[in-house]
Amino acid sequence: MISGYVRRAGLVDVLGTYGRTNVQGETQQKLDVIANETMKQAFMYTGRVCVMGTEEEAEPIPIPEQYNPGKYVLLHDPLDGSSNIDVNVSIGTIFSVYDRKTGSGPGTLEDCLQKGRDQVAAGYVIYGSSTVLVYTAGHGVHMFTLDPTIGEFRLCGHDIKTPAVGKYYSINESYYQRWSEGYRAVVRAFKGVEDSEHRKNARYIGSLVADFHRNLLAGGVFMYPADSKAPKGKLRLLYEAAPLAFVAQQAGGVASDGVTPILDIQPTELHQRTPLLIGSREDVAFVERTVAEVDAVAAT
Repeated sequence: MISGYVRRAGLVDVLGTYGRTNVQGETQQKLDVIANETMKQAFMYTGRVCVMGTEEEAEPIPIPEQYNPGKYVLLHDPLDGSSNIDVNVSIGTIFSVYDRKTGSGPGTLEDCLQKGRDQVAAGYVIYGSSTVLVYTAGHGVHMFTLDPTIGEFRLCGHDIKTPAVGKYYSINESYYQRWSEGYRAVVRAFKGVEDSEHRKNARYIGSLVADFHRNLLAGGVFMYPADSKAPKGKLRLLYEAAPLAFVAQQAGGVASDGVTPILDIQPTELHQRTPLLIGSREDVAFVERTVAEVDAVAAT
C-alpha cells in the first residue's frame, strides 16, 4: 500500500509538508502521515501485536480494547528519508519485532524498551526502481522484490552476506567541521589523502535505508557520528539503528555507536538517539580503531 502511494506521489495530493512536526521536532511530510497510518491499520487488528511504537508519535500505540493483544511488539520508522520525497529519491520503511516482556494484557513501554539483541525479526522495505523487502528472523538475511503484476513479494536473494571489506563509505561531509578529529581522520583515510591503503569511493544518498542497502550488497561503511550540535547522535536507536544492526549482524556485518555494539545498548527512552557506525566488519573495526586512537591523542 505504501509502495503504491509512493509511486503515485506526483499524481495524487501526497507531496509536500503536512503542516506540523513530529515528536522528533521534524517537519512531517504528507507521506509520513499516510505511511504511519497505513502501518497502524495493517497491524492493529491482527491479534498478533500487543503494542506499537513509531517515530511519528510520542507515546506507545495501544491496541484497541475490543481486540485481543498478541505476543509481539512492533517498532517502525514508517517512511525513512522523507525529506527526499519531493525530489523522487529512494526512501523506505524500517521495522523491528520483539517478543513482549509483560505476560498478558495491553502492551506497555517496558515491552518497547528492549535491547536490539532481543529482536526476533527486523528489516526494511526500500522504494526505489523496484520495491524490495529485506528481512531477517535470526536465520540469515533474505531479499524479496515486489511483483506488481501479482501483488506479491518474490524471493530474489537468499542468505545474503555482506563483504568483510567494502567499496564505499557513506557520511554527510557537510558536517565535517562538527566532527571529532578522529572522524575527520577516517574520512581523510578513505579519500586517500595520506596514502591509498584504505581508499574508498564516497556514496551518500541521504536516506539511511538506501545508503544501508547499497552497502549491504556491495560492502562499505555508513557513518553518522555524534557531533558538536548533536552530542548524543541523531538517528533513532529503536526505529533505525537497532533493526538495521540486526540485519547487518545476520549478514556478517556489524554496527556500533563507535564504542558499544548497537545490539547491546539498553534503551531508556522510546525515541532515544544514537550515533551509528554500520557496515562491513573490517571497515567498521578500522573506523572504531582510528577514531579511538586519534581522539585520544587530540585529548592530550
